[in-house]
Amino acid sequence: MTSFSTFRVSYRARQTLETLGLAQAAAVLESRLEAAAAKEMIYAEFLADLLEAELIVRRERYLKTRIRLAHFPFQKTLDPFDFSFQPSIDERQIRELATMAFVANASNVLFLGPSGVGKSHLAIALGLAAIEQGLAVYFVTAHALVQDLRRAHAENRLERRLGSTHRPAS
Repeated sequence: MTSFSTFRVSYRARQTLETLGLAQAAAVLESRLEAAAAKEMIYAEFLADLLEAELIVRRERYLKTRIRLAHFPFQKTLDPFDFSFQPSIDERQIRELATMAFVANASNVLFLGPSGVGKSHLAIALGLAAIEQGLAVYFVTAHALVQDLRRAHAENRLERRLGSTHRPAS
């Protein structure tokens, strides 16, 4: 194929990818084509590589959006949590909670304790783990929730507001 024909086909492929809403795949098409040619990839391998590039960007965008919608005051994972600082917290139990099995069982998790023991850190870490697993999350402190429900009660919207506390904002 001549270089003009190759360019035309590449341009058409990029346009088609953009029309299909595969913007990342369209953006990396040229570089992936060059890499595929250099590595002598089979067609299916090239296509899988191109689509994986699209999936990675979509997953990152999904996670970023879900994290923003969760209204976390900060972001912390379980990795930096110092379980030795708070020996009353069972690390194995917390790591089990991070599997989100309690969600499938329709169980609740409640952290109680004085200020500064890591309740928010653990709740946010579990929330981030839930988002990673495709679950919707909304972070709210007990104090803020009670204030919100009081306000809803005063405005005769309590029943409607209670309905929205059973499902995270999407």
